[in-house]
Amino acid sequence: MPDLTSVSLYVAATLVLAVTPGPGLFYVAARTLAGGRAEGVASSLGTGLGGMVHVVAGAVGVSALVLASAELFTALKLAGAAYLVWIGYRTLRTARRSEPSSVPGGVAHSSGPGRAFREGVLVEALNPKTAAFFLAFVPHFVDPSAGHVAVQFVVLGAVSVALNTLADLAVAIAASRIRSGAAARPGLIRRLREASGAAMIVLGLGLALARRPAV
Repeated sequence: MPDLTSVSLYVAATLVLAVTPGPGLFYVAARTLAGGRAEGVASSLGTGLGGMVHVVAGAVGVSALVLASAELFTALKLAGAAYLVWIGYRTLRTARRSEPSSVPGGVAHSSGPGRAFREGVLVEALNPKTAAFFLAFVPHFVDPSAGHVAVQFVVLGAVSVALNTLADLAVAIAASRIRSGAAARPGLIRRLREASGAAMIVLGLGLALARRPAV
């Protein structure tokens, strides 16, 4: 494994990246505002598992293959974008069809933590930019002379995923407090859910416009 200095530098760098606002944090915030803390936490854990898919794939070279092929990259990118846009559209539609005045807090039609978890896994697993990040960043801290390169890659990648997940959980808790504060105003809850759906659609469109990293 890399020496202690390299590991410390890696952890510091990944921590900064984890707390930097990006698509993952915005997705979890949107999911939480739409469905509450349970869904936000579930989606955070889901995106964490989706991130580990890229870590393992990168360790065995699958991600490199995807990034080397324009066709495979485009297919993965468009699939992830379409899925995220669909989640946003469904959230918007549900918010507009719900009757918040008839349910305390206006939380009718919540999709549930299980579904939020599954969607989180797919959203992150279908994001080729996550694969690009691991392939571009992690190898700089792998020590070939120490052997077991794939194992080093997985361990370092898992550290990054863990820090990202912790940051997502913090965002989920913060967003749930905002949502709870609005519980006495059902109309505001519906507007928050609509805004969340719109944010997911924008994230999906942004993913669709992502360019293939140079290889």
